[in-house]
Amino acid sequence: MGGEEAWPRGGGGLRLAGDEKGPEGGGRRSGPAPGPPPRGFRWLRRQLRLWRQWPPGGRKMATAAAGALGLLWGWLWSERFWLPQNVSWADFEGAGDGYGYPRARHILSVFPLAAGIFSVRLLFERFIAKPCALHVGIQDSGPYPNAILEKVFLSITKYPDEKRLEGLSKQLDWDVRKIQCWFRHRRNQDKPPTLTKFCESMWRFTFYLCIFCYGINFLWSSPWFWDIRQCWHSYPFQPLTSGLYYYYIMELAFYWSLMFSQFIDIKRKDFLIMFVHHLATIGLITFSYINNMVRVGTLVMCLHDASDFLLEAAKLANYAKYQRLCDTLFVIFSAVFVVTRLGIYPFWILNTTFFESWEIIGPYPSWWLFNGLLLILQVLHVIWSYLIVRIAFKALIRGKVSKDDRSDVESSSEEEDVATNTRSACGSSSSNGANRVNGHMGSSYWAEE
Repeated sequence: MGGEEAWPRGGGGLRLAGDEKGPEGGGRRSGPAPGPPPRGFRWLRRQLRLWRQWPPGGRKMATAAAGALGLLWGWLWSERFWLPQNVSWADFEGAGDGYGYPRARHILSVFPLAAGIFSVRLLFERFIAKPCALHVGIQDSGPYPNAILEKVFLSITKYPDEKRLEGLSKQLDWDVRKIQCWFRHRRNQDKPPTLTKFCESMWRFTFYLCIFCYGINFLWSSPWFWDIRQCWHSYPFQPLTSGLYYYYIMELAFYWSLMFSQFIDIKRKDFLIMFVHHLATIGLITFSYINNMVRVGTLVMCLHDASDFLLEAAKLANYAKYQRLCDTLFVIFSAVFVVTRLGIYPFWILNTTFFESWEIIGPYPSWWLFNGLLLILQVLHVIWSYLIVRIAFKALIRGKVSKDDRSDVESSSEEEDVATNTRSACGSSSSNGANRVNGHMGSSYWAEE
């Protein structure tokens, strides 16, 4: 646009900078008519016009909200929030040793890595976990197709009484127990299949075991593993090493993959508790990385991984109906869980994050947030410990683990009772070795920690 061109006006014409009147008023126009304003300017004018149409009260509220969010965002990323006194972000600009110092932008690499972990999980479940499940006798099969029974199941009842069973027996020339078996299998077909649960547990078992072994190998040569006060010496100027960086990023990416996949995995009764657990874990790993509390963070992660793979191993034995092995693994898991979560965690980890760090570096805003998230985890530890100890006690008293209160299925216990009562009629029990129990109820499910 030329220097003398002006914006279009209502009234159908253009005004030049030197005109006192528009074309309708007799003003003189010279040169070709200018084109429309640039596209970006048109969008800006449209937004300003919409803004003027807002009522004054709404504009004030929007301005106040935007200002408050701006202040909150600025304070949240301020040096005063994240760092101890007399420390600024500029102090971390130096390269340091190894990988330098943690940066918030490093966290962005977690999301594509989480997607990659989820893709690896799909391949693992398809080509490794599923063949293993089939090898131990876990089948993904439903009842024999039968149009008459299917019609009764869908349109009349899922739990036929004795009178209806006798009528169907005469109509189909089937034994009553065979019809009961068909309905039980058909009801179980609508539930999460054992094969799917086995594959999910085997994936978590594999990852937890691998990451725990990696963490122990890494921490064994780390000075803060033997002297926990080393977590705070020279803080926050503690440069990253390659082993520490990969340990942190892999753990964080895995928990992000769990956060996404829990919405498509088998839904469990403790879904909300696990959602809070994943949020607290992701928050802890992220915050501890940004403010460089990575040393104590590695201890927290390794401590939690110590019992997770034992739980998944017990669930695998349960799905495969190796009852004695299942009970043994669960008792071991219960002991490790209580010792690590109610012993080592509060008296070793929380002691250093609350008291020793206060003594060495002093508190600051993100310090309070970090310790608050650690306390949330401890509350969850107490809840889970109560449930786990109760189940382990029942296992020792009754000889096998009963159904967990934190069941990993949505189905009601009443339906499981009906399935149990009809299992013996279906002839589904079989001996599969010394550790396999005949007639073990395949619907006893394990807690997902």
